[in-house]
Amino acid sequence: MDENLIKYGQENFSLPHDVVKLPSGGKFYPNRKKSVKVGYLTANDENLLLASTGDDLIINLLRSKIYEPDLRPDDMINGDLEAILIFLRNTSFGHEYNIQSVDPQTGKPFKAVLGLDELEFRKPNVEPDENGTWTVTLPKSQTSVTIRPLTYKEITDINRQGDSYPQGRVAPKVTWRLQKQIVAINNDNTPQTIAKFIDTMPIMDSKFIKNFLEVNEPKIELKRTITAPSGNKVDVEITFGAEFFRVFF
Repeated sequence: MDENLIKYGQENFSLPHDVVKLPSGGKFYPNRKKSVKVGYLTANDENLLLASTGDDLIINLLRSKIYEPDLRPDDMINGDLEAILIFLRNTSFGHEYNIQSVDPQTGKPFKAVLGLDELEFRKPNVEPDENGTWTVTLPKSQTSVTIRPLTYKEITDINRQGDSYPQGRVAPKVTWRLQKQIVAINNDNTPQTIAKFIDTMPIMDSKFIKNFLEVNEPKIELKRTITAPSGNKVDVEITFGAEFFRVFF
């Protein structure tokens, strides 16, 4: 393990912090940690909130606030990171979150206030096994595959690889994603077998894997239903970015 990472975690252990429960229960990490120590935002963090943008802001903030020497935010799944981000905002700026939507009847924008402290963990339909994976049978090919969710770093790497792809060519992001999500085909975990199967996978099977992980990956339920001025119900979703923290700046 990176000695600098261990030193960082040990140094920050004594700083003011709280313990945040992870939606995943730690099932996807070697150390199986169900919760992590997270530091509070400080006045010094305002520099980071004002200077960074987009994904850089989020990951830099998480790297500086998670006080665990053996668990990096880059290696965590999105649902757990979202729980930590909500904790940071709640303890720094309060639980009220302003969200803007459009009234479907009048077409006019309107604002509503959501309570971030009311968000709950979404319970998966199917729990992962002791290895943090699921073994499912694909609907079209009837093949047994073992799959897992992607980490923050893997998702970021795929997006950056796509951005640097030659102009005019379509980046095979679906293939790259499947190569990381699938860990075995009919109990065969050799990269050659997995790559060969993905090359000929029916699109119905690819969609099944995407939808299965979307439903069963542990997360906080970020979708809410609000009432527009006309009385109509509108579905909204909380998103994470610079404005999630910069609203008060």
